[in-house]
Amino acid sequence: MAVQVEVTCKKSRIYHAGAAAQRIEIAIREELGAPISADAELCIKARFEDNLCTISIDTSGESLHKQGHKEAIGKAPMRETMASLFLRQCGYDVREPVVDPMCGSGTFVIEVAEIAAKLNPGRSRSFAFEQLVSFDEGAWKRLRDSSQGVKPAHHFFGSDRDAGAITMSRANAGRAGVSDFTVFQHHAVSNLTPPPVPPGLVIVNPPHGTRIADKKPLVALYVALGKTLLTRFTGWRVGLITTDTALAKATGLPFAPPGRSVSHGGLNVLLLQTERLK
Repeated sequence: MAVQVEVTCKKSRIYHAGAAAQRIEIAIREELGAPISADAELCIKARFEDNLCTISIDTSGESLHKQGHKEAIGKAPMRETMASLFLRQCGYDVREPVVDPMCGSGTFVIEVAEIAAKLNPGRSRSFAFEQLVSFDEGAWKRLRDSSQGVKPAHHFFGSDRDAGAITMSRANAGRAGVSDFTVFQHHAVSNLTPPPVPPGLVIVNPPHGTRIADKKPLVALYVALGKTLLTRFTGWRVGLITTDTALAKATGLPFAPPGRSVSHGGLNVLLLQTERLK
């Protein structure tokens, strides 16, 4: 079975990652007889940090956020794993409806629909551990087959001013198997109205200006978002993801002090939350 080797060095007396990788590859090839290939699904990872070496086997293969059904993506997409984290931090209750008024390729709406439907993440993809000699194919098949899902009590809603984003969202929802209880609509945030469901959670990841555009033109967008939610979404609570608290402040929403930031794509991202709007 072929393997690949990946090495990183940080604050270590062993500082040449390439040389370290070469020596590990020689040891694996000579002692274990395993071939080395840059295309191998199994990866041996060595991390040298503060003169401590940690060796591990990557049993996932592709990154865990790649769940196999989100093929169409837009600019600055939210990873599924990050979406799940932010939903958990919001204290999401599967009985709550969810609205994302800037849904992009549909990550939040699809993720919350999967959670409510009890669909196992990763059910649409393969993993590197399937190449291990000890892999139990029967047990894995039983686990996959257990992801039959249930019908959620309500639908989940996304909208975006970009028609292409709505097309992507619907396609991704179809591949994820959640089309029957997700609704995606094409309109600007100023035209957003509450769906005919009890108040729940509005979660939104607006453009931050860091990578997509200058911040000044975004102020009007944040103002419009805040005005829409404050005037039409009484009883709903809001979770907003941002890298810029000044832009978030432009919404006028009564955010509580933020918690710790999360690193996402090299940016420090914050989740800001409100109580139910009055």
